[in-house]
Amino acid sequence: MDKLMNNHWVMKFTALFLALMLYASVNIQAGPSPAKQSANPLSPGPSSGTATVTDVPVQTYFDQENLVVTGVPETVNVDLEGPTSTLTVARQVKDFEIYADLSKLSIGTHRIQLRHKNLSEDLEASINPSIITVSIEEKITQDFPVEVDFINRNQMKEGYTPEQPIINPNSVRITASKEVIESIALVKARVNLDSADETIKRESRVTIYDRDGNVLPVEVEPSVVDITVPITSPSKTLPFKIVREGKLGEGISISSIESDPKEVTVYGPQEVLDQLEFINDVSVDLSKIQEDTEIEVNVPIPDGVKKITPEKIKIKIKVEKEEEKVFDNQPIKSVGLGEKELEFIDPDSEALDISIFGAPSIIQSINAGDIELYVNITELGDGEHDVKVEVNGPQNITWTLPIEEVKIRISSPS
Repeated sequence: MDKLMNNHWVMKFTALFLALMLYASVNIQAGPSPAKQSANPLSPGPSSGTATVTDVPVQTYFDQENLVVTGVPETVNVDLEGPTSTLTVARQVKDFEIYADLSKLSIGTHRIQLRHKNLSEDLEASINPSIITVSIEEKITQDFPVEVDFINRNQMKEGYTPEQPIINPNSVRITASKEVIESIALVKARVNLDSADETIKRESRVTIYDRDGNVLPVEVEPSVVDITVPITSPSKTLPFKIVREGKLGEGISISSIESDPKEVTVYGPQEVLDQLEFINDVSVDLSKIQEDTEIEVNVPIPDGVKKITPEKIKIKIKVEKEEEKVFDNQPIKSVGLGEKELEFIDPDSEALDISIFGAPSIIQSINAGDIELYVNITELGDGEHDVKVEVNGPQNITWTLPIEEVKIRISSPS
């Protein structure tokens, strides 16, 4: 025995045997499971580790046509453990699935375990949360009217107001559980009125609220509606002046001109409306009138006005056979004389005969006091002047004078 102990070869084999036993003992305690150990105890095993894959979507399997499920989280976190290379692929590709299988469960509340599939056999998975409580209810579909909320209404331009909105479609179909359907209080779409000064057309998302004002995540069809909001601007009702163009045919005269309506409404900024007193240039071409006529004419839109209603008006024109009436020695008045003195040279009588023409129903009621002849000398200085005679008289008549101008003399007081 002493000889064996003193033999150096024996000592070397003994040391090697003890080293192998120690190595095997350590790997058995801390290494991988025997099924995954290398057949050769001297070769190193594959590197391993752990990783957490976040926000993994949860798939739910159930009768989607007839049932509604709540309580299933949209995503979960999954802790993975296994070979580093396999972990890397799983974390980057996310080619595995987390699911909740409710296909065999009845209506009611259940606690179920989330499961995984399509995960590499080399990996172990821990789902967080792994146990969830779900509620399975019968699916109900019901129609609800859509209401419109105006936001920033106080930011509209001054004087402008929104009218009743037009919603298309005016109702939506909501699908949810009976409990959720019964909790619906409002179905709203929103329209921003900031700086609005004309009709607004918008697409708006539909939002569903419960009685506490909470938004309900339900299925809505359609989820977006078209909204038209008429915007009313400041308005003003104005008369209009009919401008006659051209001349009537020989031998006829206007007995009446009536419009329908007699006023129009203009819309626009208040500062523009404040400057308007009437609508001008509603024109009628008399050269086309041969008999009693009803015509439709456009109403001109003044500068700065956004809209005018109605845009067209009807004008009824009645004509009669023309007659003549003469007023002799109708006095000529002066306008703008001031403190100066006026002398008529020709005619020195300070009067002219005037013939008026019109429909019998009109001229028969006209007397001399209804006809005024005058000369305007406002801008004339001292001396002799030829001045045009102007005539004021009732409408729908014409007139002639023996002369168009008179000769006068103006002088300053001495």
